[in-house]
Amino acid sequence: MQSSPRVQFHPQRRLSAEGGFTLIELLAVILIIGILAAIAIPSFLSNTGKANDAQAKELVRTAETTAETIATANDGNYEKVNAEELHREEPTIPIVASNSSAYIKIAESSKTTYTVTARAPGGDELTISRAANGQISRTCRSTISKTGCATHESGSW
Repeated sequence: MQSSPRVQFHPQRRLSAEGGFTLIELLAVILIIGILAAIAIPSFLSNTGKANDAQAKELVRTAETTAETIATANDGNYEKVNAEELHREEPTIPIVASNSSAYIKIAESSKTTYTVTARAPGGDELTISRAANGQISRTCRSTISKTGCATHESGSW
C-alpha cells in the first residue's frame, strides 16, 4: 500500500490566506444601505396613500354609476339613492366602516340630486355630487393627515 503524502499544518500561512471585509468596509456598506432606505421609504409610503385614495375614487365612481342605475329604474328620481340601496344594487360597494379598505361613508339624495362620499383608509374623503341641473362635482377632503388629496387639505379631482 502506498502512503499518502503528509500535509504540514502552517498556522501563519492559513491566516494570511483568509479573505474577508474590514470593519470600515462593512460600516461603509451599512451606511450606503441606510441612505438608500432613507430615500426609498418615504416614496413607498407616499405611494400607499395614493393607492388608498385611488381605491376610494374607484369606489365612489362605482357608487356614482350605481346611483344613476337606481335613478334610471325609478324614472330619473334619485330619492332612493342611499348607502343600503347602493350596496343592494351593487354588492361590491362596502358600506361598513373599515380601517383597511375604502367604504361608502355618506349617501344622501333628493329627487334630482345626490351626494356620495367614500372614505379611504388614510382618512381622505372623496365625494361625488350631482346638482339639480345634472352637473357633477368631485371633491376631496383630507380629515386626518391634512396632506392627502394631492398633498392638500382639500381640493377637487
